[in-house]
Amino acid sequence: MRLMIVGAGSRGLNYATLAHQSGRANVVAVAEPDETRRTLFARQFGLDPSMVFSSWPEALTHPRVADAVVIATPDNAHVEPAIAFADAGFHILLEKPMAPTEAESLRIVEAVERNRVMLQVCHVLRYSSYTKMVKDIIDRGDIGDIVSIEHLEPIGWWHFAHSYVRGNWRNEESSSPMILAKSSHDLDWLSYIVDQPITRVSSFGGLRHFTPANKPVDAANRCLDCPLIASCAYSAPKIYSRFLGDPVGERWPLSVLSTDVSADGLHRALETGPYGECVYNGQNDVADHQVVNFELRDGATISFTVTAFTELDFRKTRIFGTLGSIEGDGRRIELTDFRTAQITTRDVPMEGGASAADGHGGADAELISHFLDTLESGDVDAALRHARQSLYSHQLAWAAEKSRHTGAVLTLDPPR
Repeated sequence: MRLMIVGAGSRGLNYATLAHQSGRANVVAVAEPDETRRTLFARQFGLDPSMVFSSWPEALTHPRVADAVVIATPDNAHVEPAIAFADAGFHILLEKPMAPTEAESLRIVEAVERNRVMLQVCHVLRYSSYTKMVKDIIDRGDIGDIVSIEHLEPIGWWHFAHSYVRGNWRNEESSSPMILAKSSHDLDWLSYIVDQPITRVSSFGGLRHFTPANKPVDAANRCLDCPLIASCAYSAPKIYSRFLGDPVGERWPLSVLSTDVSADGLHRALETGPYGECVYNGQNDVADHQVVNFELRDGATISFTVTAFTELDFRKTRIFGTLGSIEGDGRRIELTDFRTAQITTRDVPMEGGASAADGHGGADAELISHFLDTLESGDVDAALRHARQSLYSHQLAWAAEKSRHTGAVLTLDPPR
């Protein structure tokens, strides 16, 4: 299978590497505006110079050389390339979220439906070994009917500061709301697990901590100039220096700051770049904590919490059924059977930790495997159903945001 990568940042490079390592796909072309990233990517995959493009429109002027395209551009730059490549007959793996707005996301879905090409959105949690184990338990009826779910997404204090205060997702207008940018994974996961429509949504939360009002009196505008450099929990030098020399940490987050992941490269990035700014400067506006409540068609309920103020870890979930319950943390699953009063613990086979650098515990590799399976199957109808399911999980995020801003309990139409 021949793949073109559009966007050679950390996610595009990650997916390309996993596809190449699978032995089932060849990365044959790249489109990336940043010259350094483009050059390094082309060198890593041994691309012919004629297959290295500075933009996706340029790539589309070339005779078609790939079967599918991986689109890993920034959130607000998904729509036009996704539609253009769908119109050109490419199958698409699209980084989440699909787009910042419902109208834009619907345009993407309509484009793939119009052209009958396959679209898979990178909801990596759906494909993990942990998810498969939880889903199997539920589908077998081991806990009876689901009555309620508690689900926690622990972003991690430094990860939130990296991505949502200093990073690309710090501003809703230039990216998307945090609940969409970060938690479309979780909303897809929850809707997949329960496998029935959600009828009502309410939500609360906001930006509580990372504001100028909470800036210490002695704090400087940049961490390298700050007298609190050693004591501040969000000190950039303290956060990033621990990843120096670590191959996983160099892949992410250090490569986001600079292509030079040495101590000197890190220092230069923190001197002038956004990742060296004080987290209390007010450059961000996305929520740092949020609670979303869902009511399902059969009356069951879900409580979903996403928060910055944790360690970076796997999601934690408690699922309560009429015949049993599940407690899971991504690493193991504890199943309580009410009929026998027995508690069974199962370890989850996985690779690596919870971060993007670790491939989300192996889920990224499973995502790529599923995408290649889909391409090989040729089952366009199944892929188009997946596209609509992805749109639905995004609609849950927009409904949560509307409720958070208005205080209203929203009633949802059933998905198509």
